[in-house]
Amino acid sequence: MLSGDVVGVWDVALSDGVHRVEFAHGTTSGKRVIYVNGQEVVRRDWMFKLVGREAFTVGGAHTKASVSIDAVSGFAYEYSLEVDGKSLEKFVHDRASVTHTWHVRVGGEDWRVVLGEAASLLKCFLLIGWKECCPI
Repeated sequence: MLSGDVVGVWDVALSDGVHRVEFAHGTTSGKRVIYVNGQEVVRRDWMFKLVGREAFTVGGAHTKASVSIDAVSGFAYEYSLEVDGKSLEKFVHDRASVTHTWHVRVGGEDWRVVLGEAASLLKCFLLIGWKECCPI
């Protein structure tokens, strides 16, 4: 599954759970592979341009995301993740200001409770898979 070319790993917390994004970059072959939760979602082989951007989606709501590859110096590269058009850091900061998230255990199951800015609907998400609760 994942090879030795993995150069970036990020955890993205969305309403339906935390998603792991992994990026593999073969700087000699030009290969680019993106995995979300261990599943390959993008593969580009034999890319002659070693810098650029790869777009994909994350989560059940298909949130837009992209990995940027920038040359730093010589053959050194910097990798960054954008979610919903923002750096991961800005996305996390903005999301924290409009949502509240709790992890609770009910009936022996772990639940992720997210109260969004609309505040008219409380969504309870199973940590594995998701289930919508009744409106409050």
